Amino acid sequence: MGLFADSGTGRMYVEFFGLPRERAGVPAIELQANTLGELLAVLAERVPPLSEFVEANRLHPVLAASLNGDRFIRDPQTPLCENDHVLILSADAGG
Repeated sequence: MGLFADSGTGRMYVEFFGLPRERAGVPAIELQANTLGELLAVLAERVPPLSEFVEANRLHPVLAASLNGDRFIRDPQTPLCENDHVLILSADAGG
């Protein structure tokens, strides 16, 4: 997958589709975060080309985040759990 987290617990998987994948240069990464805001902050730090899409731990409106394929999330306080899958994609691709 590329760009894997170093430590063991609380890992989640972040997949990229469309523009985010193009900018990230990888299809997915594995990392640790307790909330969507933390996840976005880590992404901005670890994948610098994505930092332009993250401001104040929020995703820019041109992108969307889907949690486990069940729902779209935007609130930086949204809790995340170990083994969650977050898909980051262009908002217009989300329907």
